[in-house]
Amino acid sequence: MQGLSVVGGQEVDGLPIYPYGIEDRLDSHHFVPWERRRWLNSDMRLRGDAECRAHYLDLIWISYDQSPIGTLPDDIVLLAKMLMVDRDRFETLCRLPYGPLHNWSRCECDGGEVRLFHPMVLRTLNDAMARREDNRAKSEAANAAKRLQRLRISMAGYDAKMAENDAAVRWVDEWLLEQGIGYRASRWIEKGIRAWADHRLKLGFRGQE
Repeated sequence: MQGLSVVGGQEVDGLPIYPYGIEDRLDSHHFVPWERRRWLNSDMRLRGDAECRAHYLDLIWISYDQSPIGTLPDDIVLLAKMLMVDRDRFETLCRLPYGPLHNWSRCECDGGEVRLFHPMVLRTLNDAMARREDNRAKSEAANAAKRLQRLRISMAGYDAKMAENDAAVRWVDEWLLEQGIGYRASRWIEKGIRAWADHRLKLGFRGQE
């Protein structure tokens, strides 16, 4: 196994700290984008023998189902069992310059556990996590927009002018969220509108807007 730069720029006792913990999951991550040309031209593919390449790829796919995600146990016996190969044979292959654990390095995970990580696997995970957060943000924004539109329509039934006031609609929406209201029945809409009116009075405003 070859040494790599520190993960996330942090290091403990000479080992990089792995950025993901056991709580970080990608349950919907059923496929992994693969850089085909990068693999076809990699030293591992060009210099490693067929047996080593097969185990190398298997370990990469196995790591995505491990905890933390993207890591492997730092244990030759366990790795051999995962690959369903003879331990002695696996150890022999790992001594080769381009063995099954090529570019896998030790890192420190949650609880101080030492495991193995691979920079390519970590890169794909970082991309996947970023896409998940982007999708979550887009979904939350879309849900918020729909929620505000429904509230605006409901408020229009009480005061059309108030419903045109973006500040009023957003304030009532925030108030309802703070109350932990899931189903926004008419009585809660009315309470929100009264709370908005009281809020304006405290600020010294008059009128219905």
